[in-house]
This record gives sequence, C-alpha cells and structure tokens, in this order.
Amino acid sequence: QVQLVESGGGLVQPGGSLRLSCAASGFTFANYAMSWYRQAPGKERELVAVISSDGGTTTYVDPVKGRFTISRDNVRKTVYLQMNSLKPEDTAVYYCYVRIQLRRSWGQGTQVTVSS
Repeated sequence: QVQLVESGGGLVQPGGSLRLSCAASGFTFANYAMSWYRQAPGKERELVAVISSDGGTTTYVDPVKGRFTISRDNVRKTVYLQMNSLKPEDTAVYYCYVRIQLRRSWGQGTQVTVSS
C-alpha cells in the first residue's frame, strides 16, 4: 500500500525558508518520479515541482522558479522541497504525489503559512 507522509510545514515570515519532507513507503521509490503540489484556500490544487526517478531532472512552475528546490534521497525514500524567499502567496497546503501506472496517490498534506 502506497503511503506518503509530509512534514516540515509551519508559519514563517515573508522572506523566510522552510524545508518540506515526504517519506514514502509501499512501492519501489527509486523507480518513480515524484511531485509536490499545493492548494491555497479557495483555489484548485496546482503542481509546484517534479523530480525524475533518479533525481537528474527537475521541473518547476514559473511562480516558484529560482526560489524552490526539489530533491530526493532514494536510500531514505524521501523527497524534499526547499522553499526560500517565501511570499504570502505561497500560503497553501502542500502535498506529495506519485503516479504508479494509472493509480494516483497523495499524502495528507502539510500546511505552509507565510505571514508577518
């Protein structure tokens, strides 16, 4: 059974940093691309970043380019999202995601609030 458990969210001031983690289990982690999504209040869930199975390729949406970094540790079966220069508009619940064949799996999410 696929399990994704996010951690690392919290309250941070504008300009601050947070590092999110997603611990994976129940599948061969090193074989699959992993993604981070976010959902702000009243908005649809949106893609933030994707990392290939070997970590060699990363993709970011424009609003986070240059500020966020996705990475992974295939030994620890964990994917990370380093978020720097945070802005109030980054406030959202952040979710870890994997698609295995036709099955999509999400974590429970971790709240990130950027406010002074």
